[in-house]
Amino acid sequence: MNSKPLETAEHPVVLEAKHLGRRYEQGDLSVDVLRDISLEITRAERVAIVGSSGSGKSTLLHLLGGLDTPSSGTVHISGKNVAELNQAARGRLRNQSVGFVYQFHHLLPEFSAVENVSMPLLIRGEAKATATRQAQSLLARVGLAERFRHKPAELSGGERQRAAIARALVTNPDIVLADEPTGNLDEDTADRVYALMLELNRELGTSFLLVTHDSRLAKRMDRVLQLTHGELQVQG
Repeated sequence: MNSKPLETAEHPVVLEAKHLGRRYEQGDLSVDVLRDISLEITRAERVAIVGSSGSGKSTLLHLLGGLDTPSSGTVHISGKNVAELNQAARGRLRNQSVGFVYQFHHLLPEFSAVENVSMPLLIRGEAKATATRQAQSLLARVGLAERFRHKPAELSGGERQRAAIARALVTNPDIVLADEPTGNLDEDTADRVYALMLELNRELGTSFLLVTHDSRLAKRMDRVLQLTHGELQVQG
């Protein structure tokens, strides 16, 4: 199916999938996890994909972020066809245009919050002083100004997830892909983290694609899409 918003000069398409499919084969077994998915997301748009456990939500997010290769169809990120890029170019595109947030923060335990957040900039080749300054600025925006030097084990679950959001946004990506970003948090902390994501979306103009099983949170997005039996449909 095709679910696309209206593209305008102010809201260009930042992520596009056309007839996307993913098939897993092992011996005589062949399973179509995703089938003929087409999707467009414009600048500053907030989109949720909901579905039951095992419906293929994470697989879809990996395909859209260029972390996995589809069996059929194409993915364009910021106008570039991911399939036409080699691995090094794909890595650069992800670094420049895509931020990732996961259910489990994936912060490196041996590094401080500011070191974790500055990592994508250092990978890009930014000077350490510049990367640190930008990381500190974004950590302050997510309410962690007093926690720059703390390592992940010294932060609460909500603080770790806020640091992960800061890391996803520090490169000023066109879009952030979030896979169950509040799924490991209690309801009150999840609400605060989710409100922060929406606030940063409004302030920075970054698009958000959120995969979640929580329909209550999904309803706060601009669009909600349902993934069922490998197919994507507009919810409601």
